[in-house]
Amino acid sequence: MKALLVPGLAVLLVSTGAQARPEQRTPGKPHPVMAPLEQAATDCFAETVMANPKATRLAQAGRWYDAAGVIGFLCRPEVSRMVQAHDRLYGRGTGDRYFKGAYAKHLDKQLAARLQPLIETKTVASAEPPAEKTSATGAVGDAQSVSNAAE
Repeated sequence: MKALLVPGLAVLLVSTGAQARPEQRTPGKPHPVMAPLEQAATDCFAETVMANPKATRLAQAGRWYDAAGVIGFLCRPEVSRMVQAHDRLYGRGTGDRYFKGAYAKHLDKQLAARLQPLIETKTVASAEPPAEKTSATGAVGDAQSVSNAAE
């Protein structure tokens, strides 16, 4: 009986100990819990950069990290959820380091990819000829000639 009890207890202790250790993060593979939280924080930063004139000007100058810093306090709830989840998954204190390190390192790239097309100055084609071309071609003069000929 003791022969079965000792190995069974050993297996139980080993399996319980393995579950208590924080999960290891696989580089390049988003964690299923972290991915939506990271996305929510990035969405918040993108929306608030575009809603704040100072942040938008910084973004137009290519200073994405500074632009996010101007409005960062508005995204505190999303960031807090991400940091807390990271702490639960990988150990206390890791969430803050992750946010200030790996997440912040890639935030500027994420914002640039998402917002650059929205803030670029675009030229708009117009079917109307410019004012100087209208007078140069004589379109106005032609209308006067027609009215003179009718008299």
